[in-house]
Amino acid sequence: MTSATSAGNPVQSDALAAGGIRLEVDGAVATVVLDRADRRNAMTPTMWLALAAVPELLPAGVRVVVIRGDGPTFCAGLDLRLASPEGVPGEGSMGSIMTPLDDQGIADQVGIWQQGFLWMRDPRWITIASVQGAAVGGGFQLALSADLMVAADDAKFCMKENALGLVPDLTGTKPLVDRVGYSRALEICATSRWIDADEAGRLGIAQQVVPVADLETATAALVSALLATVPAPGVKVKELLLAADRRDVHEQARAERETQVSLLRGMANRISGA
Repeated sequence: MTSATSAGNPVQSDALAAGGIRLEVDGAVATVVLDRADRRNAMTPTMWLALAAVPELLPAGVRVVVIRGDGPTFCAGLDLRLASPEGVPGEGSMGSIMTPLDDQGIADQVGIWQQGFLWMRDPRWITIASVQGAAVGGGFQLALSADLMVAADDAKFCMKENALGLVPDLTGTKPLVDRVGYSRALEICATSRWIDADEAGRLGIAQQVVPVADLETATAALVSALLATVPAPGVKVKELLLAADRRDVHEQARAERETQVSLLRGMANRISGA
C-alpha cells in the first residue's frame, strides 16, 4: 500500500502501489515519485493509471506538485517488455492489450492513459518536473507536462517514439511545440535524437539547469518562491497563460482585466481591513 501523509492524515491507494508511484504530501507541497528504480522508472499502463489517480488524492491545501524519479534516472520511457510477446508480468504486452480492440477502442484506451499526464495542466496546482538522468519517450512527455522544469546537468531527453514506428501520444507534442516552436519540435521528434541538459536549457525545455548535486536544493528553492505569493494569483496566472495562445492581444487584454477584478478587490479589502 502506498500512502501520502498530510498533517498526520494518510491517504492510501492500491492504484498508486500497483503502478509504482509514491505520493508524499507536506502541507502545500505534494511530491509524486516514480518508484521503479530497479527498472529505471520505466512506464507501464498501470503506472499511467496510477498517475491518473494522483489528483483525487491531493488534499485541498496543495498548491505545488513536484514530480521526480527515484534513483539516478527520471524515467527510461516505456518498459520494453511491453513490446515483447512475454510482456510485463501481470500486465501483458501491447499486443495482448491492443489486439482485442477495434480502432476506436485503441484510441479510447490511449485517452484513458493520457489522463495521467493531463491533470498536471490543472490550474489548481503549479507543477514542477525535477529531472535527473534520462527522460525518454513517455518520461520526456511527463516532464513536459509540468508547468516548470528544473534539470540536473546530467539530464538528457529523447522523444523515442518515432524510432519505434510510433508518435508521441502521452500529451507531449503540444507543450514541446509551445516551448521550442514547430520546426524544432518536428526535428526533435522525427529524428529521435538526444538532447543534453545544456541544450534543454537553451531551448527553454528546462527553465533551470543545475549541477546534479544541487537539484534537490534548486527544486526546493523554486517551490519556496512559488509558495511565497498569496495563493490566488498563482492559480489565476496559470489560467491566464494557459489560454493565451488561443487569444489575440485584445482578447488576452480583456482576460487580464477581468481576471484582475477579484484580485484587486481582495487587495483593497485587505488594505481597508474589510
